[in-house]
Amino acid sequence: MTPAKVLVSACLLGRPVRYNGSAKTLEDALLDRWISEGRVVSVCPEVMAGLPTPRPPAEIAHRASGAAVIERDGSIVEADGTDVTEAYLAGARIALEHATRHDCRYALLTDGSPSCGGSFIYDGSFQGRRIDGEGVTAALLRQHGIAVFSQAEISSLAAALDG
Repeated sequence: MTPAKVLVSACLLGRPVRYNGSAKTLEDALLDRWISEGRVVSVCPEVMAGLPTPRPPAEIAHRASGAAVIERDGSIVEADGTDVTEAYLAGARIALEHATRHDCRYALLTDGSPSCGGSFIYDGSFQGRRIDGEGVTAALLRQHGIAVFSQAEISSLAAALDG
């Protein structure tokens, strides 16, 4: 039986793809093991959709969720008010295509991101206020049966993979 693959945010793998051109490298023996086993599929929805690095910070507006954005009841805007919803939706669809192509049933995504946030995002005010919620990629993956975990939940992901 082939070990389950895991879709992983590229910034967690040390790639400098975040909005500010940085990485958010996750140093963890579990992740190192999955990489060595060939189980990791790297994605950055924003970059895959053609957004530059660095790029202006973006948040889901008006305390909405990624699911609301997918349903066209929410939007993603940059700090100057530029609407980047379509790019984020395109990135989410590309990430889902990668997950499907590689038969990923699990994802390890960067919390807080308007794309990848799995348990919290920011409230759209650009004041650093967190709210419970998920980004558009996390929401789309979950809608298609892919279990999403944040970097803080890597032990829970390991348990799911081993279960």
